[in-house]
Amino acid sequence: MDAGMTFTIGVVPPEALPAPIIVADNLSKTYAAGSIQVSAVRGVSFAIEPGEFVAIVGPSGSGKSTLFYLLGGLTRATSGRVVIDGVDFASLSDGERTRLRKHRIGFVFQKFNLLPTLSAMGNIEIAYTVSGRKGPLDRAYLDHLSELLSIKGRLQHRPSELSGGEQQRVAIARALITRPAIVLADEPTGNLDTKNSDSVLEMLHRSNRELGQTTLMITHNPEAAAVAGRILHMRDGEIVKIENGSRPGAAKNGSNGASPAV
Repeated sequence: MDAGMTFTIGVVPPEALPAPIIVADNLSKTYAAGSIQVSAVRGVSFAIEPGEFVAIVGPSGSGKSTLFYLLGGLTRATSGRVVIDGVDFASLSDGERTRLRKHRIGFVFQKFNLLPTLSAMGNIEIAYTVSGRKGPLDRAYLDHLSELLSIKGRLQHRPSELSGGEQQRVAIARALITRPAIVLADEPTGNLDTKNSDSVLEMLHRSNRELGQTTLMITHNPEAAAVAGRILHMRDGEIVKIENGSRPGAAKNGSNGASPAV
């Protein structure tokens, strides 16, 4: 090293950091039950960066499912904002919000919601068709998903011929086939036994890691939440604690795994 040579270690400017792909900004949702106002979500703020795996965990009645519907654009906030990949849901019409969901978000639900008269393949294909994507379904990508999710030999079977774990893995393939930037999973292991739950959680982790989607999972089970890189604990409509999961590599936003609140 030359004498007198100096090096400066600078701080990365904020504008050089990736913009959050999901932002909840002082988000609230109130329902009217007769003359009573019920606050399901109360002033929630957080940000999720591209590629993160985040779990929101809380008991029944904590507001986590309402938050899921708000983040997915399935219901409107009473106040505050949901911003998905730079787009404020509140600025969109119903049709525009539906198009954004189709192109940017893949949903995985607790009850699978597979069409019983179609094969597993048919359920995946119809999701691609409904999404309005141009061009044919990418069969090579479908083969990759089938291998990743261990359903390749089960695609010609109807849901009634599949185990609960296989049905949920088909539902995950259906959510991923359109290559969404975001995967929202609502209690994806809620109807499964321990063995199948562990398998589905591992598949969600692998798809997040290998395919690069941002994954947000809602669960009541702290053990399931631990698969995420970051865990947001919810109670009485509020985020009460944020901590790292058991797989901090799934958090993309820095050494401490915590995104700044908005």
